[in-house]
Amino acid sequence: MRLFIFKSDASIGLRAFAADESGQGLPDQFRPWHAVGVVREGAPPPHDLSRDVIEAAINDVGYQLWRLKDSKAAVRKRGRKASGDAAAG
Repeated sequence: MRLFIFKSDASIGLRAFAADESGQGLPDQFRPWHAVGVVREGAPPPHDLSRDVIEAAINDVGYQLWRLKDSKAAVRKRGRKASGDAAAG
């Protein structure tokens, strides 16, 4: 099965795999979803994620959610934003 990769705009770092290229079955609470890639049949998913687990979840509920780990840059960026917000308040 091809695995389509989607990114949530509502939750930082949240991604999803789905078998449907439109992503219609993805959870509404994390919309909007944007397609960001595809994993061809038989190819390994990114970040050493298990294809077997992903495909089982897709067969059970229609999608598999996963989250990117915070990078140091993302953590620093959020820290600067929080500092700026506190100083302005």
